[in-house]
Amino acid sequence: MGLVSALCVTQTIANEPYQASERAIRIAQENLLIDTHIDVPYRLNDDWEDVTVATERGDFDYPRAVAGGLNVPFMSIYIPAQLEQTPGASKQLAHQLIDGMEALAYRAPHKFALAASPDQVVQQQQRGVISIALGMENGSPIEGDLNNLYTFYNRGIRYITLAHSLSNHISDSSYDIRKQWGGLSPFGKTLVAEMNKLGVMVDISHVSDDAFWQVLEISKVPVIASHSSLRRYTPGFERNMSDEMIKGLADNGGIIMINFGSSFVTQQANRYRAMLKRKADAIIEQYGEESAEAKQALAEMEAKNPYPFATLDQVLDHIDHVVDLVGIDYVGIGSDYDGVGDSLPVGLKDVSTYPNLVEGLLQRNYSEADIKKILGQNFMRVWREVEEYAAKH
Repeated sequence: MGLVSALCVTQTIANEPYQASERAIRIAQENLLIDTHIDVPYRLNDDWEDVTVATERGDFDYPRAVAGGLNVPFMSIYIPAQLEQTPGASKQLAHQLIDGMEALAYRAPHKFALAASPDQVVQQQQRGVISIALGMENGSPIEGDLNNLYTFYNRGIRYITLAHSLSNHISDSSYDIRKQWGGLSPFGKTLVAEMNKLGVMVDISHVSDDAFWQVLEISKVPVIASHSSLRRYTPGFERNMSDEMIKGLADNGGIIMINFGSSFVTQQANRYRAMLKRKADAIIEQYGEESAEAKQALAEMEAKNPYPFATLDQVLDHIDHVVDLVGIDYVGIGSDYDGVGDSLPVGLKDVSTYPNLVEGLLQRNYSEADIKKILGQNFMRVWREVEEYAAKH
């Protein structure tokens, strides 16, 4: 492995300066708290641990979820984009990851239960069980066949992120410069309409701007951005949403769920890896890739450029801006825990820290009624509207 590919991020994590008040803890514990994007299934597929008890690794386990007040983690059935190149591979992995979540609920029924509707979420909250809901991150397992959509709906999938890091047979990706479809593919347009009829939420995180606007033209129900933040704070980062897109989402009745990953939150973190690579390339060009001088210079460069973690306050800035732009009814939480590696902000390092977010909202003079909307009521409103439309169609 060359020095550039082996280069790792040096992370100096500051002492957590946030301390939630009893009031913040109470609000998190007593009210419905939904996080629409947690990558536990793929984490366990890659590195299994028993998350029904405290774990050494990762951002989620049962004790920490309870401590944070988390009621509904939408577990991401994440499918790597490159699997679409192998027929059947995406669908196979999706079923395996869903199997894992079913097994988790089966092994600890006093702690977890699967949830496929808002009513189930409420019932399970009342009996003190964490609801495992399912969202598919990357629609490649649909494989151009609506029968697969129906199969995954029957297995509990309640939202689909249309694409991921590469364009697929459904949609262009925000990360893919090819933009092969100019937005949605013909099948993608059919799929969005069918998802509306079936009751599967359309997730526009990861798709290109053109695909986003085409989804809004087609969808008869509110759509979601399950784990996105604001382009205002990360200029040029298409993966995040522009002010114009957020206004369009609100006009649609939809909701943006704020991603906690530092690279989604601040420009400095967003550009960190590119900056580090430029410095590393210059060092290697000067000394040669495998030289002792290059190794020493790279180590010194990393030590002098620690990863610029975002802060809880900067995450709150994203929430504030959505509220100022379109109102309190169109924002929620889509942390991307277990999906953004070690890049989480100071104050929001795992699922036990939602009370810190609540404390920050209180300090910014949000009412308890508004905080309840951000924690879960806004998303439940969208989910119910999607269900109600499907019941009629």
